[in-house]
Amino acid sequence: MAPVRRDSLRNLSFLQDRINRLFWEAFPEPRMVEDEVSLDTWYPSVDIHETNGIIVVLAELPGLKKEDIEIEIKENILTLKGKRTEEKEIQERNYYRRERRSGKFHRSFTLPAVIDPGKVVASYKAGMLEVKIPKPEEQTPKQIDIK
Repeated sequence: MAPVRRDSLRNLSFLQDRINRLFWEAFPEPRMVEDEVSLDTWYPSVDIHETNGIIVVLAELPGLKKEDIEIEIKENILTLKGKRTEEKEIQERNYYRRERRSGKFHRSFTLPAVIDPGKVVASYKAGMLEVKIPKPEEQTPKQIDIK
């Protein structure tokens, strides 16, 4: 008989999932109907970096169409919003494991300076949203002559 290898980390992850589910079922969160925060809320992964005076925001949004994504900039706050719907309804009890999330998402990021929204460029390809935000030019102090 061949030895059986056990993956203890996977077993630990499974146990953590089961414990979380027990707590969610035993102590459900009180929610309003209008409340956007629910168990269906998910948070896409986002990287933000700067290169050559441009702030680049990369967000992983697999399975979304560009029509499902909203980008808003107000003063120095960038907000990404959208909704991912499930492709096919499968009853919860038929799942062996469920990790992919669907539902609404809402992420906001404070930018280092107030930027010009008219210069922001966004593109979406293969599930990756890329937002390029040119940093405003630093204003040099203007010397005032005294008369």
